[in-house]
Order: sequence, then structure tokens, then C-alpha cells
Amino acid sequence: MNEDLNNNDNFNKNSDKNDLKEQLNDIKAFMQKYLGGINIWIIVIAVITLWAAQGLHTIDEPEVGLVKRFGKHVRTVGPGLHYHIPAPVETVIPVDVKSVRKIEVGYETISPPPNPKYRSNKEEALMLTADNNIVHIEFAVQYKIQNAENYAFNVINARTLLKEMAEAVMREEVAKTNFEDIITTSRGEIAQSVHTGLQKLVNSYDTGMMVENVKLQDANPPQPVTAAFDDVNSAKENKENYINQATAYANEVIPQAEGKASHVVNKAEAYKQEKVARAEGDVAKFKNVLTEYKMGSKDVTRTRLYIEAMEEILPNTEKIILPKNEEGNSVLKLLDLNKLRNAGGESK
Repeated sequence: MNEDLNNNDNFNKNSDKNDLKEQLNDIKAFMQKYLGGINIWIIVIAVITLWAAQGLHTIDEPEVGLVKRFGKHVRTVGPGLHYHIPAPVETVIPVDVKSVRKIEVGYETISPPPNPKYRSNKEEALMLTADNNIVHIEFAVQYKIQNAENYAFNVINARTLLKEMAEAVMREEVAKTNFEDIITTSRGEIAQSVHTGLQKLVNSYDTGMMVENVKLQDANPPQPVTAAFDDVNSAKENKENYINQATAYANEVIPQAEGKASHVVNKAEAYKQEKVARAEGDVAKFKNVLTEYKMGSKDVTRTRLYIEAMEEILPNTEKIILPKNEEGNSVLKLLDLNKLRNAGGESK
């Protein structure tokens, strides 16, 4: 049986050799028939030349070229004309390292400028604040590729990774901030904090990306409660307006009232000083008269006081002087009948 097996093996080997010879003869016949007897080496050289020429490549100005040999990165080339061993030995991946790129979180642009249109993404946009309210956040992140090797080889989908990182950092920052601050005064601070935190996170994964800017496009209450929120804001604005008006009125009226009060006080003080000075003068004058009166000149003092009193009284009264002891003096001569008649007519 062993001899039979050996005979079969020899037969199979001879058959394989015959088949190979037949194939070579067929190839030779084909080349002679269709290539007209051209030297095979010329064809081989031409094919190799064409293959080698495919290694010439140009890297544009904003790009760098990552050269891989059998899938492994071996070198990076800058802009210009370069050569690499053609595929499948080496391949070149161009990477734009100067252009600013953008990702959108909470919304997406569905129509570019000049007539842009946007579509909101509620799953990304709705976030929880520190005071347990819901806020609708839409923001954009601008970035550049800083390290082409890390960008191309360390992560599978860099844009998706950056978007998920940006959303996570924003949610963390919103969770530390009250609702009112987010929609009013703290937008700039939040954007700056997200910028810093996102860059640290990106660096920790060696993604090769650099965050240029974080811009909050929208920070508002969710759509179902927008109307109620607007009413609250309107009431707050009215309150502030009333307070400002009252403050302005108080600032105007209070100084005027204080000025008038000061004027009245000053006037009263002057009146007081005048009366006190006059009273003190009268007292001093009375003391002088009293002293003279006590010293014995009582008649002279009495007469002088009488004359001084008359000097004050008589200038303001109508005076009638009649001769003394003259006959025919009568009260009727002193009456002004025309004046009495006119007075009686007016009373009627």
C-alpha cells in the first residue's frame, strides 16, 4: 500500500509541473500575440516608473502632510512638493492646521449665510441650573488643530469628541450658576469658564486641538415658559422704573425742602436776634430812665417820657388844634359832614 501511495505522489508532482509549464507557455504565447514581441523588461520598467511617479504629491499652504508607511506614521511634511513611496507602501494624509473650525451645541445650522437658518436641539440645549431651574443654552466652539499627529492618530472622531466634551463642561458650569445670573449678567463669565475648562479637558486626552473661542448664542428659559418669564421681567422692569422715578423725585424735592427749611430757620434766627437785641435795648433804656427817675428828677423824666410817647403817637394820627377859651367852639365845627354823608351812602 505504501508503494501505491508513493506512485500516486509522483504522479501528482509530475502533473503539477506539466500544468505550470502549460501556464507559462500560455502567457508567453499571449505576450507574443498581443505585444508583438516587445521585450518584457521594457514593460516592467514602464510599469514601475508609472507606479513610482504616483509618489509625487503637493501639500497646500494651510496644511501639513502625515506620511504613513504600512499604516505607521513615519514623518510629517510641510507645505510644498514632496515625494513618498507610492501605495501600498506609504500613504499621505493632508491635515489643515490653520483654518478655524466650529462645532455647534444645542442647535445646528441648516442654511448658511447670507440667509442662515437654524434648528434647535433640545436634548443638548436644556440644562439644569444651581437653583433647580431649566435653562435653554445654545453655544458654539471655535477651534484649530494644533498638533496634526495627535489629531489624526490619538482619537477616532475628533469633532464628535470635542462636541461631547464641550457639552459636558457647559453642563457642569451651568449646574454651579443660578438661573437669573445665566440669562442676565453671567454670560461672559460662563463662556470664559467653559473655554478654560474645555481646553484642559482637550489637553488631557492629547487630541491635538486648541480651543479658540466659546460663544453663547442663546441663554433663555425653555419655550413653554417664555411668555410667563417675559411677564415677570416686564413687572420687574416696571418696578425698577417706578423706583428710579421716585428716587429722582426725592432727589429733586428733598434739596428744595431742605433749602426752604434752612431759609425759614435763618429768617427766624435773624428775627429772634433782632427782637432780643431790641428788647435788650429797651431794657437798657428803661434802666437808664429808672436811674434818672430815682435820682430825683421825676417831673423832668415824666415830661420827657410823655413827649417821647407823643412823638411816636401823633405822627400817625389826624390832629386838630383849637384856640383855648375861644367862644363858639363847638364839636359841630369839628365834624366833617360830607365825609359822614359819603360813609352813610356806602353803608346803604
